[in-house]
Amino acid sequence: MLGGTTEARLLADRLAGDARFNVLLSFAGRTENLLLPATKYRVGGFGGASGLAAFLEREGFHALVDATHPFADEISTNAVEATQSREIPMIRLERPAWQSQPGDRFVSAPHMMAAARAIGAEPRRVFLTIGRQEVGAFKAAPQHDYLIRAINAFDPELPRARLILERGPFALGAELALLEKERIEVIVSKNSGTNATYAKIVAARQLGLPVIMVERPRLPAAPLAHSLDQLANWLDELHQASVRRGV
Repeated sequence: MLGGTTEARLLADRLAGDARFNVLLSFAGRTENLLLPATKYRVGGFGGASGLAAFLEREGFHALVDATHPFADEISTNAVEATQSREIPMIRLERPAWQSQPGDRFVSAPHMMAAARAIGAEPRRVFLTIGRQEVGAFKAAPQHDYLIRAINAFDPELPRARLILERGPFALGAELALLEKERIEVIVSKNSGTNATYAKIVAARQLGLPVIMVERPRLPAAPLAHSLDQLANWLDELHQASVRRGV
């Protein structure tokens, strides 16, 4: 299982006591102080699609679950290529994206550079909730005051930036208090679709704040599950099919 999301760890924990499955959860290794699963795990890359394919074959895996973040497009692409080359069944977890609700002020951005431009030329107080990997795009807009939320400390290399280190899930009351205390004028967010961070969207709605929503990258076609239960059902069916074949 390719992990990095809450759902990946929860599925691994659910399968930990199931004798039908021998689960390995793989982390990319970009986050320190990982929340570890009850199953075996590894940390690090594979060396592209060919490296992942070789790993799956060498270790004798019969299936792959891609439960990475919706914006981890490189590993998701590699997963499709690797499993197709070895004819290994795979499924990708795809959370439903957040949809604009009455009162939301979403500004769609196709990528981070577009999000940086969408803030505007006038200096504003910006809440960046995009992780740390793509903060560099906002060097093109150094005039803003950035409050950046991340799990691990890093240097954003922005002249007017401040970090807060927190891990979700986040409660609505706390998000409202933070936005008001920091006098935030605009939020920048990836459309991750997770419940763990949706409170900031509700808080922005209640406060009438615009949210620059960075849309998901387009991923190669693959079988999809939209929930933990769907993933578990897919694994059940895969196991039953292997039993019928005598594998």
